[in-house]
Amino acid sequence: MAIDGGGSKTDAVAVDRAGVVRAHSRGAASNPQTQGLDVAVAVVDSLVTEVLESAGLPLLGTGVFVSGLDLEVEIESFREAVAHLPWAAIGSSLVDNDMFALLRTGTQESNAIAVVCGTGINGVGVRADGETARFPALGAISGDWGGGSQLGEQALWFAARAADGRGAATEFSRSIPDFFGLPDIRAVIEGLHFGQISGASLALLSPIVFDAADAGDLIAASILDRQAEEIVLLAGAAIARLDLDDLPVPVVLGGGVLAAGNLSFLAAIEQKLSQRCPLARILLVRDRPIVGAALLTLEAAGAAFEATVSARSALATTFARLDEAHR
Repeated sequence: MAIDGGGSKTDAVAVDRAGVVRAHSRGAASNPQTQGLDVAVAVVDSLVTEVLESAGLPLLGTGVFVSGLDLEVEIESFREAVAHLPWAAIGSSLVDNDMFALLRTGTQESNAIAVVCGTGINGVGVRADGETARFPALGAISGDWGGGSQLGEQALWFAARAADGRGAATEFSRSIPDFFGLPDIRAVIEGLHFGQISGASLALLSPIVFDAADAGDLIAASILDRQAEEIVLLAGAAIARLDLDDLPVPVVLGGGVLAAGNLSFLAAIEQKLSQRCPLARILLVRDRPIVGAALLTLEAAGAAFEATVSARSALATTFARLDEAHR
């Protein structure tokens, strides 16, 4: 039984030891930092119960990989919060940050790095001896910059300054009001200020940033250049902390901003990474991290290698269809 929980949704899947997907479901967000620990645990418990009932098989183990479990105290708090639930004490039990699910989705190599750039940004690294490199990923207070939310905020920041004469002209002055169906940037600002527009909706503006950059907007290009730099800084820091500079380590990239596959953006990341870590190589992941969560859970339960191969293909297909159904 595997869970991948995030800030917008939670995926759950039951897979048997032969690698066959027996049941799956999708629920609400389960990031304890944004939803609260009790709500996050309730979402996970409900999904586990639902999917196990649908699968109709005895439980061998669980793997719960949730965003927002960035500090050791947060991981321990989540473990304690689920410990009394019936499924938590059966078989192997894994609880960790969803970065490890992304990492396993992209590679099985024992020395590897992963960086996610979705709504926010985070990174993780693992070494063959079990050592890990983690980041607090708490936003500005822990030195983070980037992700869809920040790209949207930056776009609006530049548009606001262009509108009142403090900054250069930018395509954002037109595209952001158009996105919200409003006449101008001032109306967008007032909508956010008075709560008529959700601040979370700024994360939806990242495609506008890519479109503007592709059209030659220099401000948009500068935002994406910094985002590429921040992604490489995360990867490079993890590589250095784990002393992996001399190995051809894979760098798994995932999350909506990266999975969008903008060629210029990905080329900039590759160029910057090759300058900082010449032996590193990029692996772009578009499959949902639930794939990696299920593989880690299967492996912890002692499933054969052949089963994980079968499960990978089945899981990728299952959740691609689920994504399509939710569009």
